[in-house]
Amino acid sequence: MKPVIILFFVLIISSCATIREIPEPFVVDLNSPQIPLGEIDLQLDRFLGGLRRETVNLIYFPREDAVALQFRHEMMTYHQFWSREGRALFIRALEQYNEDFTARTLENQNARRSRQIYGTAEGFLTWRGHRFGVQARANMTLGLGYVFRDRSPYFTIHQGRAEFIDPATSSNRMESSPITLHFTRAQAAELASFFRQDILNELSIQNREIPAPPAITDIERDDFWAEPSEPSVTDTERDEY
Repeated sequence: MKPVIILFFVLIISSCATIREIPEPFVVDLNSPQIPLGEIDLQLDRFLGGLRRETVNLIYFPREDAVALQFRHEMMTYHQFWSREGRALFIRALEQYNEDFTARTLENQNARRSRQIYGTAEGFLTWRGHRFGVQARANMTLGLGYVFRDRSPYFTIHQGRAEFIDPATSSNRMESSPITLHFTRAQAAELASFFRQDILNELSIQNREIPAPPAITDIERDDFWAEPSEPSVTDTERDEY
């Protein structure tokens, strides 16, 4: 066989291998089997400024191995889906944030940079305004980091902008604006406990509700400016820094 022909087949095989390596987008079917996990609290931005406390439902979708945060914001209902890789990143990011918090190296200067300083994951989002409205869905990025609000730091999930194009008619487009979810350390630790893969694996096998994590006394912020002390899961409205 001539060298030119051999090279031609090598290039074809390499191209096919490259195509096969393209990862499938992370998507979730809302009609898939679901297992309720429980509820957590976090903070969302108020329309007129400041933060408001919000109770979020957690749902596990074992077929897609995805965990959804279901919440309402500005008249819309969202399902923010986390893949296995995204959940692992969240746990690592929170560990790094706690280390930076204890070392007092958090900086209250560049919020755009700090809100995804611990990395980004691919997420999947569904949203709609009312039960009879169009169910929009799209992939988006989930940035992990922190921001300061009223001189107190919050661990954050920054839900990036998402755009849905209706497959029935491309002229029907819906856009979801960016949303930042704010957590005290105790609240973030509670979510991390639901993200543990060993717990989710057991839950999927037994098809039962996950046990509620230990009760945590926690309100709306972490006090960052107090004298350094040993970290505790019991706090008040903010994390003392």
